[in-house]
Amino acid sequence: MTDPYGYYDFSDDYRNDGGDGGDDCCGTLSPQEVLRRHWGYDSFRPMQAEIVHSVLDGRDTIGLLPTGGGKSITFQVPALMLPGLTIVVTPLISLMKDQVDNLAARNIRAAYLHAGMTRAESDYAFERCRQKRVKLLYVAPERLSSERFTAMLRTIETSLIVVDEAHCISQWGYDFRPSYLTIATLRDMLPGVPVLALTASATPAVVDDIALRLGMRNENRFSLTFSRDNISFLVRHTEDKFGKLIDILKATSGSAIVYTRSRRRTAELASQLAANGVQALFYHAGLESHDKAARQDDWQSGQTRVMAATTAFGMGIDKPDVRLVVHYDIPSTLEEYYQEAGRAGRDGQPSVAVLLVSNRDKATLSRRLTKAFPDKDFIRKVYDEICRFLVLPMGEGFGAVFDFKPEIMCVKYRLPERETMSAIGILARSGYFEFVEEMDIEAQMMINLKREQLYGIDLPQLEEDVMNHILRTYGGIFTDLVQINESLIAAACGITPQTVYDILCRWRREHIIAFIPRRRTPYICFTANRVPSASLTFPKEVYEDRRTAMERQLKAMERFAFDDSSCRVAHMLRYFGEEGAGDCGKCDICRSRRPAARTPFDPADFERRLDTFFSMIAPCEWLDTQSLRPHYPRHFDEVASHLRLMVAEGRLRADGIYVAKPTL
Repeated sequence: MTDPYGYYDFSDDYRNDGGDGGDDCCGTLSPQEVLRRHWGYDSFRPMQAEIVHSVLDGRDTIGLLPTGGGKSITFQVPALMLPGLTIVVTPLISLMKDQVDNLAARNIRAAYLHAGMTRAESDYAFERCRQKRVKLLYVAPERLSSERFTAMLRTIETSLIVVDEAHCISQWGYDFRPSYLTIATLRDMLPGVPVLALTASATPAVVDDIALRLGMRNENRFSLTFSRDNISFLVRHTEDKFGKLIDILKATSGSAIVYTRSRRRTAELASQLAANGVQALFYHAGLESHDKAARQDDWQSGQTRVMAATTAFGMGIDKPDVRLVVHYDIPSTLEEYYQEAGRAGRDGQPSVAVLLVSNRDKATLSRRLTKAFPDKDFIRKVYDEICRFLVLPMGEGFGAVFDFKPEIMCVKYRLPERETMSAIGILARSGYFEFVEEMDIEAQMMINLKREQLYGIDLPQLEEDVMNHILRTYGGIFTDLVQINESLIAAACGITPQTVYDILCRWRREHIIAFIPRRRTPYICFTANRVPSASLTFPKEVYEDRRTAMERQLKAMERFAFDDSSCRVAHMLRYFGEEGAGDCGKCDICRSRRPAARTPFDPADFERRLDTFFSMIAPCEWLDTQSLRPHYPRHFDEVASHLRLMVAEGRLRADGIYVAKPTL
């Protein structure tokens, strides 16, 4: 049955044997039955079942599953079988929204919390959790230290803590995030609740650090090999990357992603590809949400073959038949490269991952280290400029939240943008503030009136058309805040998005609806009062240790790209701790070692070429058969055999190793 919120009621499917069918969801169904009922799969993928059973046994668990390995299933299935709430800590707001939407489509109740939400939105999510109308709560790590969040947790039964992208908690990981360290306090609050840590790429040192940071003891560790046997990893050295890209696209078929590190270059590549007859779109985090959705839909449906994108494209993208992933710019780490290249061939079919490198890329990697760890005096200067830009007085700021666009500050104060962004990251990891980029939240709406009251209101025809479209399109809108898309409503009603926005605002003023407009802005939250920049300190693990770790990662990436002496995949697997990895047989290095394919001997072609050889000598002269050897280095035995056959048939005369045309 459906509940008043329009979501699926679990009580009938997951009723405890001795319970009353109310809130307890321990259930009599097996994990396989839950999987089949909600996802339609008859069996788990490799290692999923082991992780699910470990979680259900109450064990702390670490799961290393490659990109496309189905990490979400390993906690979503247990979440439906456990009696309380499952908390999922994840750093990706867009992925939170996608996961919650996907679960809702399967009649599974979920919600999310992140720092960009209004107090009213957060209160509503909290209340749904208290009323046990949510089974999975996705939480941004910065919310874990909120007093309101911890107070809410004390009133709710929690059965499982999931740490997605768990490498973010490790200072040795390629994407360390200080906010992840607050997960340890969550463990302190819920000491008996098991933790599941998941990641797609982590070295052995990072896995050990994950277990340490999460306070795990005697944890179960499950890992699939990082080998992707259906992907051929190729490196192509070229000074003409675009020309090589065109060659690759012409030599392959199927959907493709071309990754680049520059937003500007995504648009340039898409335009150049289109000019060369290749269907292409571009994608980056700076696009409007409706543009992102439209482009993603076009690519996923196959209407567009190539997506030229930054790394903002890919997380949560579930397209199994990507045949080609090209890296136009060299990544900084093998972890990044493996995750992004691994978006090819999720259906298990043969696919290709190509890294394009030029002679300049070695210097590019070196510059990245300098830009990622600028001089400490420069970092202090950036701190002062941020406070000046935000008009933050000395000794104030604790808990203050500001909309903050660093690119505007960089222009105003003539700061180099990349080094400034790195400085902001180091300041955040050092605990002076939190910075969240590219916040993009869709508009939300709920009708405050009962249905019969709404129908009693006399609306102008245009507004009535808008309301009717909303009622037809968005279910559950009388009982819940529902995400709406003003641009799509406008297109359906033949008006502009601004007109839709104006109508919704008027309805809100008249209390017909609750309406939270769409907003998109980065923000900064100060976790300490402003101090003199000269007193700023940067912990060794934030600056020196991280710099050393990045230098090691850059060297591993450089070796992968430029060392042509050994199998590239074996090098990558050893980096991830698989010491016994052998040659893959499919990378460009292994392919170059294969003997060239041996084409079969063609007697008819040989006789035609033999006539050419005879035409080059006088009719009465003999042809030395050894002179044919350089022309047939792999087929000379067949040549000699065929010459003997021609002699036996009277078509040639022989004298030792010489042959001639028969005398007429």
